[in-house]
Amino acid sequence: MLGPGSAGAVPLYPEPDPDPIYSAPADIAEKSPGEVLETRAMPPLLIFPGTTVTLVKFRSTNSRGLPIAAVTTLLTPQWRTPGGPLLSYQHIINGLGPRCAVSRVLYSPDPNLQVREAVALNAVLARGWSVALPDHLGPTFAYGAARLGGQITLDGIRAARAVPELNLHNSPVAMAGYSGGGMATAWAAALAPTYAPELDIVGAAAGGIPANLVRMVEGVNTNPHPAFGLIMAAAIGLEREYPDRFPIGDSLNVQGLRARESLANGCTNEILAAGAGRSVHDFASSMSLVTDPEARSVVEENSLELFDGVPRIPIFEWHSPSDPLIPVDSIINTNRRYCDAGVRLQAEPSIAFEHMSAAILGLPAALAWVDARFRGEPAPTNC
Repeated sequence: MLGPGSAGAVPLYPEPDPDPIYSAPADIAEKSPGEVLETRAMPPLLIFPGTTVTLVKFRSTNSRGLPIAAVTTLLTPQWRTPGGPLLSYQHIINGLGPRCAVSRVLYSPDPNLQVREAVALNAVLARGWSVALPDHLGPTFAYGAARLGGQITLDGIRAARAVPELNLHNSPVAMAGYSGGGMATAWAAALAPTYAPELDIVGAAAGGIPANLVRMVEGVNTNPHPAFGLIMAAAIGLEREYPDRFPIGDSLNVQGLRARESLANGCTNEILAAGAGRSVHDFASSMSLVTDPEARSVVEENSLELFDGVPRIPIFEWHSPSDPLIPVDSIINTNRRYCDAGVRLQAEPSIAFEHMSAAILGLPAALAWVDARFRGEPAPTNC
């Protein structure tokens, strides 16, 4: 039987994807961020009629500065023109294993795993845009490692533009996403000036951003929460990304270790079910990690509100003012900081009362805003 701390500081990684396109080549350290490692023509998808699907593997960088292999899925409509717009859409990936990746979800028969934004994406494909869907959690599915998601997003854009047959090297680029995808989008926008300064990105639309993970963790320290599974999943993901600095295995009780094992390859439904109505006290043998300054610094480093970088591109931001899952005031504080720095920011609070309905209600306006940036219209601001 497992005992508290028996796993030590060894993270529980997901089962590796058997497809070699997801593995890193031996010489990956010799490659540059965003460099294309492999491409594969994929079968057509009924949910995206008239669209060519290409899987692109590229070199990226993890949170410790080490080279990793990542993938993005490129959707290119048959009626596009060379140099037409490219939208990098960061899909919500609430998952810890390979079957949760967007590149896998697109071909999954599981009705619980699907790209629910397909209708909206078909609308932009019909305009002749190409769409990149990066697997922004990286090869170890480091859910919660927000900075990593931003870096993979930017390297995915670099890679998409470097594939000759896609004719995207002169394409204007924009980014969009909601919730976890909004977090990756917002981090990509904030990191771009230093991580990918050569990319000419016309704007980013990010909604439902978990902008302060510290606040989110503090909110479920003692009180049971219906979405505690997402916090548990983020802890598992951060342990994978920072094994020496965030060793949650040392602080889990028997129930916590079993939950970590059961969630090691889980997607949204399994994650939510495992943590529904739970709190840290249900799974922890010790609260030492909560108060450990090194562990706290990991969470702070992945909290957008606490990151001093500022986007140099226009931003569209939307959220539910009464969202129960994320600290809304952290979004507002981040918006205020961006406005003070001169960012052209359009903030649009949704009429939705909760997290996921805000995604649906806000996405049309977000994509209309992106369309205006592609047309070269001056970005509005309500700072």
